[in-house]
Amino acid sequence: MSEEYLPRLIDSYLSEVLEHSGAVLIEGVKWCGKTRSAEERAASMISFHDPEMSHSHLRMADIKPSHILEGNTPRLIDEWQLAPNIWNAVKYTVDKRGRPGQFILTGSAAPPDDDSRHPGTGRITRVRMRPMSLFESRESNGSVSLNDLFEKKHDIEASSELSVNKLSSALVRGGWPFLMGVQEKFVMREMQSYVESIINKDISKADNVQRSSAIARELMRSLSRNTSTAANMSAIRKDMAGDDDTASDKTASSYINALRRIFVVEDVPAWNPSLRSKAAVRVSPKRNFVDPSIVAAVMRASPDGLLNDLRTFGLLFESLCTRDLRIYSQMIDGEVFHYHDSYGLEADAVVHLNDGRWGAAEIKLGHDEIDKAAENLKKLKERVNTDKMKEPSFLMVLTGTEYAYRRDDGVLVVPAGCLRP
Repeated sequence: MSEEYLPRLIDSYLSEVLEHSGAVLIEGVKWCGKTRSAEERAASMISFHDPEMSHSHLRMADIKPSHILEGNTPRLIDEWQLAPNIWNAVKYTVDKRGRPGQFILTGSAAPPDDDSRHPGTGRITRVRMRPMSLFESRESNGSVSLNDLFEKKHDIEASSELSVNKLSSALVRGGWPFLMGVQEKFVMREMQSYVESIINKDISKADNVQRSSAIARELMRSLSRNTSTAANMSAIRKDMAGDDDTASDKTASSYINALRRIFVVEDVPAWNPSLRSKAAVRVSPKRNFVDPSIVAAVMRASPDGLLNDLRTFGLLFESLCTRDLRIYSQMIDGEVFHYHDSYGLEADAVVHLNDGRWGAAEIKLGHDEIDKAAENLKKLKERVNTDKMKEPSFLMVLTGTEYAYRRDDGVLVVPAGCLRP
């Protein structure tokens, strides 16, 4: 790898996929580093996003897509969704060659559904990429492994160097590779420009439907105000409109779906375990952006401003930890959910692995809420029917504090600045 490249956790996974799959699709929000990571393992490349060549590339993709695929392998096809008929050509070529590692596709938007497009099953493996975690940006020292916690290695003793001031800066900057090392005043300008691009351009490009920038702006503000909550569509729409019903539930839903297509919005689904009690599990997802810096930019929150608004700081911290848990759990074949039942019991994050193992986490910024969070986690453990499900591999309070340790009741306290996959 080149010296300028900051390695990503997904790198080894991509290499493994290319060893057994004919092609891999890396999809994720723009500027999260997809193309840069793909370039590290590509032998040739063509980009439909190249301003000088995009027109001729698109014309060739229409006339003779097989020509676009000629080149040393793995061949990188950047922003493939701009020429969606390339997909079937890739599938056909993979079948014809019968060898793994032929193509890497990147995409910052999911193209509109097309019945003529082959699903790619068995030929093209999809991989989701997100902005950088604290471990990837080298702000977490990685002294506590999530995988080790699932192996029940709970004798942890570590400390984080990530101070509250550094944490507030990391929230505003986010996990964007292009902002690493950039001065704080320029970070805020770049992130606000990024959000303006989403509002004025990207949300309409998602499925080639022209959308109102005014409605998109109000929606982004409402989603930001409701981040890390289970606000339903009616609540979002009412929050957008105030006294002026300018957007229906259907309109708001269509705009949110467009944001999902460009991977800006990534809600946290509800976890539905087998329970011992008669509690009903809430099924509403938690509202979440792919990176907390988007919320900070929409709300024009500075690092100093967050330090003076601990409620907003706490919600953005939960969003950051959710991002990191998603990235780490992806490396160990897991997914992240949240739990909320009709008795009011909640867990901010449940990491559930494909083999059935699970661990629950409460996400709390400071010391004061650790005891209450630990009690909630123990209640959840008692409520889950372990005759039908496995015992939790761990119960963890993920914090913005300094020290990692195991409490006398077995609940783990882990700073975000210590965690890794």
